[in-house]
Amino acid sequence: MRPGSFRWRESMRMAVLSAVVLALVGCATPQVSTLQQSWPDSLLPAAMIGSVPFYPQSDYQCGPAALAMVASAAGVPVLPEQLVDQVYLPARQGSLQLEMLATGRRLALVSHRIKPDTETLLREVAAGHPVIVLQNLSFQFAPLWHYAVVIGFDRDRNTIVLHSGRTERMEMSLYTFERTWQRADRWAMLAMPPDRLPATAEADGYARSIAVLERSSARAAHTAYNTALKRWPADPILQLGAGNSAYTLGKITEATQAYQTLVKSHPGFADGWNNLAQVLFDQGQHREAMAAISKAVALGGPRLATYLTLQQQIKAKL
Repeated sequence: MRPGSFRWRESMRMAVLSAVVLALVGCATPQVSTLQQSWPDSLLPAAMIGSVPFYPQSDYQCGPAALAMVASAAGVPVLPEQLVDQVYLPARQGSLQLEMLATGRRLALVSHRIKPDTETLLREVAAGHPVIVLQNLSFQFAPLWHYAVVIGFDRDRNTIVLHSGRTERMEMSLYTFERTWQRADRWAMLAMPPDRLPATAEADGYARSIAVLERSSARAAHTAYNTALKRWPADPILQLGAGNSAYTLGKITEATQAYQTLVKSHPGFADGWNNLAQVLFDQGQHREAMAAISKAVALGGPRLATYLTLQQQIKAKL
């Protein structure tokens, strides 16, 4: 590729963005039209997050810049250049969504996909959570992918505010934004501090997001599980995750209590009985461990072979 082509193509990216804004301003779109016609009373009419730093994006490295902005706002100060090697793929001249999610986790944040609808997006911003969005600034036959960070909106003015490209607090028509976002399948993510919760998350989906974080940071995941349990105290996956992360951190008493709470509230959860048996076995409580693993074996399921193996190990100690 000839020298200077990156700079030229980034300038073209910004030019296309301006052209899209001019071409689509005022054109109604389905989700925004529906939302404007029946704006929920529980959704603020306007919001602006003032705590999100701005890092100009250049040379197709909008992914590292967007993630650095959101991570810094979440209390993990990091610069775009520190994330380039983790997020940016030179061969693709950009960043894939999987790398964006994975790098957020490596920063000990909960990377969480939100539902692909405008109301969900605005609710998160209204709650003070900047959202990374993927846009296609061109057309489907010649896509021009771009990450930006949504930091505000105004219903009366029908605008959304983004840190985008080289422009801090760029204002864009909600209709224009929806079209560019729709062309990217309305992909959006949060990078949450483990001691905070998204405004729109549901227990199952958020538990899955935390579970993936365990591979990068058991400590952050442990905090996230316990934070989520304050909103969904009876959720079995969150209870299991709290026990698992405590066990990984060597907090055996806490893990035991978590598993005991789980099997008491969800006696049909075989994995809970198995994990309780394991932690009791580790503490030399062999009879109690045998009682727990017998419950898991009786319930069966796809991990029955694992339960049977543990049962044999416990029997050998009785």
